[in-house]
Amino acid sequence: MYNLSATVKMLRKQYKLTQEDLSLKSGVGLRFVRDLEQGKETLRLDKVNQLLDFFNYEMVASSKNDNP
Repeated sequence: MYNLSATVKMLRKQYKLTQEDLSLKSGVGLRFVRDLEQGKETLRLDKVNQLLDFFNYEMVASSKNDNP
């Protein structure tokens, strides 16, 4: 979850947005943005993708191992 949290925070700062701005522009709640950036482990995947869509990103499944 750390990578997702760090990525969202980095993108938000690159776009010069506050957490509130990102919340309004992506259509998710401010509490959700804060929880995501703080690394909360239980978040709704549909909301994560809704927020990531603002940056033209998406969650994808990947293997935990280097060799599938």
